[in-house]
Amino acid sequence: MFLHLGSDVVIPLDSVIAITDYKTNKFVINRKFINHARENQKIIDISEGHPKSVVVTDNHLYFSAISSVTLKKRALFIYEDIHDENSTGGQG
Repeated sequence: MFLHLGSDVVIPLDSVIAITDYKTNKFVINRKFINHARENQKIIDISEGHPKSVVVTDNHLYFSAISSVTLKKRALFIYEDIHDENSTGGQG
């Protein structure tokens, strides 16, 4: 399954490590993490200059204009849908 991050970008849900609020960049450790990713060209900014969330995957950081709460709800909905299909043997 895939998670839609906005701006026609979708990523595999199983590659998502964390979804955080962009405002958490005020913490030193988060700024260091993002700066390190930036130095290694691992940031993909799809927020059009208005980031609300940071999605950490196994290969990149995505800056999205969609709130972290909304992205987490989408991910949870997909996860629960997969879980329901697996528990019913694909019958529901």
